[in-house]
Amino acid sequence: MPHTVDFVNVSTEGLESSPFAETLAGLRANEARYFRNKYDHEFQTTPAADDPETLDWITGILSSERSIEIASRPLEVTRFEVEGIRMAYVFYESGLSINVMYGLAEGGKRAVGFKLAEGMDVPDELATFKFARQKSKLAGVIRGSYFVIKGEH
Repeated sequence: MPHTVDFVNVSTEGLESSPFAETLAGLRANEARYFRNKYDHEFQTTPAADDPETLDWITGILSSERSIEIASRPLEVTRFEVEGIRMAYVFYESGLSINVMYGLAEGGKRAVGFKLAEGMDVPDELATFKFARQKSKLAGVIRGSYFVIKGEH
């Protein structure tokens, strides 16, 4: 059952098993606020077990593009389209959030982004990436990185 993410009253619902539940919830709320303000889109997540298609799409891109396999358990996912861009997210128990931005038009922007909840270490599988820091009122200090998608997915 989808859960609408509230960025005013931040909740850890669906993320309770994470040792970084509070900051991961803030990170999720930060994404919800961005999509609400920029695209008037209501950010809804679903338990990962209830939407294996979205999880498979994201993990397939990670595997085929960079041979990355995330060791942590996926907790929630979401997938939607806004203004010709397919977006997908997965929130992991470790405090990691991965998003895929996939422009549907020929030559559109396509990338995978990684964000780490405040307090979590960089996972071994992402050790080769450099992470930049940004401050968020909802999520504290977010560390993020990305790579450009080269193939068709």
